[in-house]
Parts: sequence; structure tokens; C-alpha cells
Amino acid sequence: MTPRHAAPEPEPVEEDAFTRFSPAPEENPSRLRRIARGTRRVVIHEWALAAYASLVLAAIMTWPTLKYPNYTIPQDTGDPTLQAWQMAWSGHSIKTNIAQLWNSNSFYPEPYSFAFSDTLLGYAPAGLFGTGLEAALIRYNIMYVLLHALAFFGAYVLARQLGSGKTGAAVAGAAFAYAPWRLAQAGHMHVMSVGGIALALAMLARGHGYSLRHGYRPEKRRPGWALAGWLVAAWQVSLGFGIGLPFAYVLAVIVLVCVVLWFVFRRWKWGVSRPFGWKLFSADLVGGVVFAAVGLLLALPYLKVVELHPYAQRSEVELSWYSPPILGFFTSPAQDLLWGQAHSSARTVLDGPDGCCSGETSLLPGFVLYGLAIAGLILSIWTLRQRLLLFAGVVLSIVLAMGTRFFGGRPGYLWLYDVLPGWDAIRTPGRLVIWTTLLLSLLAAGAVTAFVEQAKTIAQERVPSRPHPMLRLATFLPLALVLFEGLNVTEHPVVPQQPAAMAAAQGPLLVLPSDPLMDMKVMVWSTDRFESIVNGNSGFTPQSLSEIRELTKNFPDQASVDRLRQLGVKTVVVLKEYAKGGPYEPALTNPGDGLGLKRTETEDAVTFTFE
Repeated sequence: MTPRHAAPEPEPVEEDAFTRFSPAPEENPSRLRRIARGTRRVVIHEWALAAYASLVLAAIMTWPTLKYPNYTIPQDTGDPTLQAWQMAWSGHSIKTNIAQLWNSNSFYPEPYSFAFSDTLLGYAPAGLFGTGLEAALIRYNIMYVLLHALAFFGAYVLARQLGSGKTGAAVAGAAFAYAPWRLAQAGHMHVMSVGGIALALAMLARGHGYSLRHGYRPEKRRPGWALAGWLVAAWQVSLGFGIGLPFAYVLAVIVLVCVVLWFVFRRWKWGVSRPFGWKLFSADLVGGVVFAAVGLLLALPYLKVVELHPYAQRSEVELSWYSPPILGFFTSPAQDLLWGQAHSSARTVLDGPDGCCSGETSLLPGFVLYGLAIAGLILSIWTLRQRLLLFAGVVLSIVLAMGTRFFGGRPGYLWLYDVLPGWDAIRTPGRLVIWTTLLLSLLAAGAVTAFVEQAKTIAQERVPSRPHPMLRLATFLPLALVLFEGLNVTEHPVVPQQPAAMAAAQGPLLVLPSDPLMDMKVMVWSTDRFESIVNGNSGFTPQSLSEIRELTKNFPDQASVDRLRQLGVKTVVVLKEYAKGGPYEPALTNPGDGLGLKRTETEDAVTFTFE
């Protein structure tokens, strides 16, 4: 019997038939899950994937650099060993006494010797790890591969920021990082280290909400990216003024043009809002000050070197040796797999005095790149005005890179030599081909992107709507061809081990024989203890070292011993293997009697210790 006031039983609710098929309500994710999702997005983001591809491609394209990195070095045992020493010295100085950074252990007793050439100071953190020859070689080889990866990545993100598609950006990255002319620069790490240029420009463009394809979009402004761009630009300058100084002037021109255009738009574009914002202005101000401060601080020791050694300034005659004719932009260096042998006769035409300089004047950016850039003038995602501006930049950069070969340099390179501060310290005009290559790469990216977009349009019209495999493959053909032109046959010689006699010698010391090539080996050998050495090589030779080299051809005699004792030298090591057959060979058998020397002979050397 049901109670009189009992509540009626609820009627059963009929379940919606479609409820079971609806998505489950999203639960509030835990902190750990949010972190995992964020990490996953970062790991598979386009920029991350581009970075992975850059590293893998760099290892392949520079092979066999990483095959035996602890005892071989790319190209030769000359300039690469010098730059291996530079990275080692900067790291050693930071760890021990950074106040002595510019007074290196080489060229004893010359001051500011670290500023005798571009220093690669931006790679100093790599020098913090390891000591000695093996560490110096491993460090150099790793950085050699990484700088190629950064060049590809920097050009890729710059092209993407400006509006290119992914395939077009990949072509731009490959053309910039693996242009045939770069293969002749394996011994000039500061010349190859150009990835920071493209990356800084990409960051600055992103920070200011600018792209070629979409113009200025205020809503895309990111002050943090702008600041990061200035910091990367400052790091790029710290790798060397040979490449960094032209980059600084390019940035100055870009800033000047942007400021002028800004005021023009604000004054004459009525009704058009061109917001900028205090945050972005502050980021530019701080970043610009840091960039300028880094440049000025790094310039001080170089100015001191010019003050102490006025003859270090580059003459117009020396500039002419390194100025390529127009033929140079169509000539490949010997290290290129595809064109190296075929262009051997053309390189002889480019040789300067005593057969020098063809490596600095063989400046082929790539025939495939030329073809793609020409196609980009006809078919491109860039507007006609943008294409013409990019082409004008290509022409201007070639004119400047020709140095004295373009109507004697005036108008052209020598006008900048006369007017711009610091420009007279750059002896190799041909290295401005960096800008030629970058601008050609952007033209090529515009063409390839237009081609890919047309291929997609054709695919959409097919039934069923999907790209034909051959059409898909064709979009990657330009990338494959650009990379094929950049394949290398670069030698990787074994670097000789430090002689035991030098490892045990007390500094300051002089190692004989002494000449530019030999002294670079001595410098990298000194990375185990960084004892002071009279030996050294750089962009110029100080008169004091030239005097010592000439004087010690008669060592040990009274004049050479007196001069070395006056300098404070304690040990002279004469290496048997290298002295034989040369002017220093008599020192191997000369006892040095009556000169206040203690002579010790070992298997690899004869050592003279000053008593």
C-alpha cells in the first residue's frame, strides 16, 4: 500500500540516440598534461623540424668532417688550425684571466695580438670545454658542421617570414648554406659563419610584423622577437668584422629607410593608421644600443693594432689581388664535386700574384640558383616591384664584390673604402658575394613557391583531388639540384701531433722553423698549456716577427741569441722533421758553444735553453 504523501516516482528519461556518438566532455587537464602538450607542440613545430633537418643535412653535406673529428680538419692544416687555436684561446682566457683576452700567447711579446685577425669571439663558449690539440680539433669540426646548419636554418626562416612556402624556403636555405663558392672558404670559419645574418633579419622582420608578401601588419608585432634579432646581430658581429662590418652597414641602411618611410606614411597617408608602440620602440632602442656597444667595444683593440702597426691597413694594390672579375661569379672552386675540375682553367685566369687568391675570387653561387633566380623575375609570389628591388640588390652586391675590377673601384667598392669607417680594413671585396647569394636565394624562393602553389591548383582540379606523384616530385627537384651543386670533395688531412720537445719546453719559447704555415701548427699545438710563443700568423705579420724569422736563420749565433734574450725568450725548439732542407737546418748540428745556451737533443728536436 503506497503512502498517501509519498513522492511520485520519476519518469524514465529517454536517452538521446546521438548522445553516445558525441565527443566526451573535455576534462580540465592537469599541469603535467599541459606541460606535455606544450612540449609536444614545441618538439614538432615547423621551426623545430627545420632545425632537425638542418643538422642532419649539415652532417651529410660536410661529410667526412665528423668521421675522424679528433685528428683531421677540413681543407688543409693552415688557416683551419689557426682558427681552432682562436676558439681555444678565447675559452682559455675566459676560464683563467679574461683581462688578458686580447694579449694572446702567440706573437710574444706583441700586445693586442688576438686582434691581429678576426677572432671568432662569438664561439668562445665552445672553447670552455677541453684542452689540447684533440679538443681543439673536435671543437673546430663540430662548429664547422653547426655553422652550415645555422646558415640553412637562418635562410629558411627568413624566407618563411617574408612569405615563402616551405619548399621555396628550403631551396633558399640550401642555396645560402651550400653555394659552391663557400667550399673554398673551409679555412675561413668567420666567412662561412653567416647564418646569424639571415636569422637576425628574420627575427627583426617577425618582431616588426613585416613580410614581403603581406607587408606591414601591426597586429603581428612581437617586441621580444625584435630584441632577439638585435642580440643575434650583435653575436654575428662578434664573429669577425670582415663579415660583420658590412652587415652592420646593411642594418643601418635598413633602419634609415624604414624611418624615412615611416614618416612619409604618417605625413601623407591620411586616414591610415601606422601604429608602432612603445614596447616595440623600447625593444629596438635597447637592442640597437647593445648592438652598437658590442661593435664599438670589439673595435677598440683593432683600432689599437692599427695605431701600433700602421702598415696593417690594406692598400689598394692588395685589394686588387682579391677583386674578382665578372668571370669569378661563374667559376667554381676546386673543392666542388660537380664543377671543380671543369673550371680549373678558368681559375688560372683568376690567380693573383704568385698564384694566390683564386679561392677568394672563385665565387660561383650556383648555376641552378642563377636559373631559379631568373625564373623568379618572371614568375614569383613577390610583386614586380619587390622582384626588381631584389634584382637591383643582386647587381649592386656584385658591383661592390668586384672591388677594383669595376671601373677601378670608383664608383663602387673604393668609394666605401674612402668614406665608411673601418671599411679600409677589409681586404677581400669578393666576400660580399654573401649578399649576392642571399638575395638570389630569396628570388629563387619566390619562384619555387609560385611553382608549388600552381602545382597545388592543378592537383585540386584533378578527380580525385590529389597531386600526381610526378608533380609532387617535381616540386622538390630544385632543392635536389641546388644541393647537388654544393657537394664537396674537400680534403680532410691529418693534423700533426705536437712534438714532445715542445710539450716539455718552458715559455716564452720560439719554435723553428718559423713561417706563416708552420706557425699556425705551432699555435694549435700550444693549446695544451698556452705557453707564450714568439710564433704566430694572422691577417698581417708584425715587423718584429719578420725580423725574428730573418735573424734566426743563423741561429744559434751571437746576434740571434742576444735578440731573443732581450725579448725574454727562454727556450728555442728546432724541429728536425721540418728544419731539414731549409735555412734552419744548420741549427740541428750547431752546438752553440760560448753563447750561454744549454743544448738538448731528443728524437724529434734539438732544444736550446737560455741559461
